[in-house]
Amino acid sequence: MDHDPSLLTINSGSSSLKFALFAVQDSQTPKCLYRGEITAIGGDGRFHLRDSHGTPLQTRKVTVADHQQALQQLLAWLSEETAASGLMGVGHRVVHGGRRFQQPARITEDVLSYLQSLSALAPNHQPPCLQGITTLQHIQPQLPQVACFDTAFHHGRPAVEQRFALPDRPELEEVRRYGFHGLSYDYIAKVLPDHLGAAADDRVIVAHLGHGASLCALHKRRSVATTMTFTPLDGIPMGTRCGSIDPAVVLYLLQQGMSAERISDLLYFQSGLLGVSGESSNMSRLLEQSSKQARQAVEQFVHHTVRAIGSLAAALGGVDALVFTAGIGEHAVPVRAAIGDGCEWLGLHLDSEANRLGRTCISRDDSAVSAWVIATDEEQMIAEHSLRILNHPLSHHKYRDTP
Repeated sequence: MDHDPSLLTINSGSSSLKFALFAVQDSQTPKCLYRGEITAIGGDGRFHLRDSHGTPLQTRKVTVADHQQALQQLLAWLSEETAASGLMGVGHRVVHGGRRFQQPARITEDVLSYLQSLSALAPNHQPPCLQGITTLQHIQPQLPQVACFDTAFHHGRPAVEQRFALPDRPELEEVRRYGFHGLSYDYIAKVLPDHLGAAADDRVIVAHLGHGASLCALHKRRSVATTMTFTPLDGIPMGTRCGSIDPAVVLYLLQQGMSAERISDLLYFQSGLLGVSGESSNMSRLLEQSSKQARQAVEQFVHHTVRAIGSLAAALGGVDALVFTAGIGEHAVPVRAAIGDGCEWLGLHLDSEANRLGRTCISRDDSAVSAWVIATDEEQMIAEHSLRILNHPLSHHKYRDTP
């Protein structure tokens, strides 16, 4: 790669660091060059690198005790292989932007302080995101950084969708239905016209089904309702997260002597597909198993996804299209088939052969609701949003509270 300007995107997890490198040739549309991740941070790490089409380029062992060392490994690769002197900035996926941010923001001390105050709202997601930012500040303090929020896409929903039935009190100011996976929904909304044409502005439900899973109702390609609310724990069952649960269950467990830390670990890391199956949080593995518990886990996932589709259809006043995306949505043929069966009452009829082959449109010609499989690309959205913010330095001040 030459010295053309480049942009790095980072998605920091609790024990991993995903990244992508983009060329910025016309200052408008970043072009992906490489994607990769550093896994098993704190253990026997691996550095995985792929080209923009997903073709593996290298996999090697790395020593990474923490995120700081992982970032140092990443920057070393950039310096050696891609002329990092051309790096114009870094865009980060940040899970929670709270009430304040309705769009991405350039990182300042004020912005970072506010985002740190939200850590209790997403205790298993926000800290790793912010650790990546602060670590990079330490390593390269002059490098501009941009925060791109999973919550921002949902800010325009009706007030009735954002508020819990709680009183107006200062201590409850930040308690509302935020919604997540916004970068994924933002990308799908952007590319919908490429697939649906004018129907992209109709009533569309997007099912982001992966290790973390949620659904979003779109009208005119804007969020109307979504299944995750105050935290990424809510909604349908996920890989290791329980999804929606009566809050009195938490009170009951506290009364039984369980600590808040143990309850958090139970709900975030021991539940969902893993908890029901007792075997795995991986949908593809569960589909290969014949045990009763594995079948129950898959059935639980499908059942609550179908229920969520019904709820979102009610919020939209009907549904014209259903889009599957993310790991399970893009690859789990039996899950899509089962969800399709459960939605026949809506007028959805899948084409079994198209579904088996993983075609983009998987509904029959006579289906009242069209069904699609569209790969998401959160990194592309992070890059595009970050470039826009970097090209307009004052735009990070454009935030306001929502009703």
